Amino acid sequence: MGHFEAKFPENFLWGGATAANQLEGAFDADGKGLSTADMVAYVPKEKRGKNGHSLDVTSAEIEEILSGAASDKIFPKRFGIDFYHRYKEDIALFAEMGFKVFRLSISWPRIFPNGDETEPNEAGLAFYDKVFDELAKYNIEPLVTLSHYEMPLGLVQKYGGWTNRKVIDFFVHYAETVFKRYKNKVKYWLTFNEINMITFSPYTGGGILTDRVENVKQAAFQGVHHQFVASALAVKACHEIIPDAKIGCMLARLEVYPETCNPDDVLKALKEDQLNLFFTDVQVRGAYPSYMKRYFAENNIHIEKLPGDDAILKQYTVDFLSFSYYMTLVASTKDDAEEVSGNLIGGVKNPYLESSDWGWQIDPVGLRITLNKLYDRYQVPLFIVENGLGAYDKVEEDGSIHDDYRIDYLRKHIEQMKEAIGDGVELMGYTTWGPIDLVSASTSEMSKRYGFIYVDQDDFGNGTLKRLRKDSFYWYKKVIETNGEEL
Repeated sequence: MGHFEAKFPENFLWGGATAANQLEGAFDADGKGLSTADMVAYVPKEKRGKNGHSLDVTSAEIEEILSGAASDKIFPKRFGIDFYHRYKEDIALFAEMGFKVFRLSISWPRIFPNGDETEPNEAGLAFYDKVFDELAKYNIEPLVTLSHYEMPLGLVQKYGGWTNRKVIDFFVHYAETVFKRYKNKVKYWLTFNEINMITFSPYTGGGILTDRVENVKQAAFQGVHHQFVASALAVKACHEIIPDAKIGCMLARLEVYPETCNPDDVLKALKEDQLNLFFTDVQVRGAYPSYMKRYFAENNIHIEKLPGDDAILKQYTVDFLSFSYYMTLVASTKDDAEEVSGNLIGGVKNPYLESSDWGWQIDPVGLRITLNKLYDRYQVPLFIVENGLGAYDKVEEDGSIHDDYRIDYLRKHIEQMKEAIGDGVELMGYTTWGPIDLVSASTSEMSKRYGFIYVDQDDFGNGTLKRLRKDSFYWYKKVIETNGEEL
């Protein structure tokens, strides 16, 4: 067999990824309105639901919180890790690692506090100007998500979140506002983070209060239809306002294996895969795939569309496909299959894989499989915008943190990315999730750490917020410096 050497392209975008509501803090500073994320309380491990996360919030809980009756609760997404006041220090650390790109999200209620205003909040816009200027100082490209698991709470209370078609116009107005403001500073954009999330947590993904709707699946898919239209119109606006920009979609990629070669298992895996790729089929290919007709019929889902919607979806498809990848899942038709937990969704245990502290199965080869499958299907550039290991970290007496387990996880995934590039996949870049420890999206805890940079803060918000470099910090610096050659 001949020898083949896979290499990362010269201009590969190495970096890290974050979200405003897990990082910024300052939830009521400088005119920011409340966001859906500000209503999510920290729930200790023993009180979480069977899926291990605590995401959905009811209308009664929101009323209770707003009335001040929930004073015993902690809302970690309100304080984050105080990036709002420490962004210069944090960006300097990213620059020290050699980041080429930094993925962050804009907090929509910082710009439009209630969501339906005509005029934006200048103080909110000014904050991101400062962040983008700081990144520019170090030649770090911002990759900006318009909506990352949050929206103005006002749009939830007044309109019912994304179930309401009016929200499309509010979102497009917000998108156009930030495109115009940052057109000389931001060249890479994403519309909705993990757009498929809306079907797992309608509140997180779409501001939908499930206690207010009759058919939750119907509401979620109607909400996502509105997001598809909003995303397409944002693509249109981005191309008009910033002609040299690239704008992509973002999927929580859930690669599914059949448990056995029993055709029933294989068929089940195929169906689950289709349900995952439905979202990118619409955003990349520009149309609802035919396989969804049956799914909608079997689940009593009827999507209300306006006459021009399909044309909008067809005309304004994304420039690239970005996705998160943490693990793979297994589909089984057996009733007694052993379950494991995971990102958004659990599944059947894969006996060939190891698991993280949180029970997520670690599968680097699965990333190569996913990259090949996505590229075969779409033939557009791909961008891995989330991948990482949430783990408990221990600070030694001298302040060092030996996180070999994290280095090991990332090394194995980067090796498989390189193999996929060798397979012919066009990969733009890689932003690891949470380059600095931040508040967990699914559990609002701080002890589930992803960062190269340790932040001294516990699940209850206590700590000095001091930043410390972990062993992985120096390792990733070397990876970037050698463009993925020294792992």
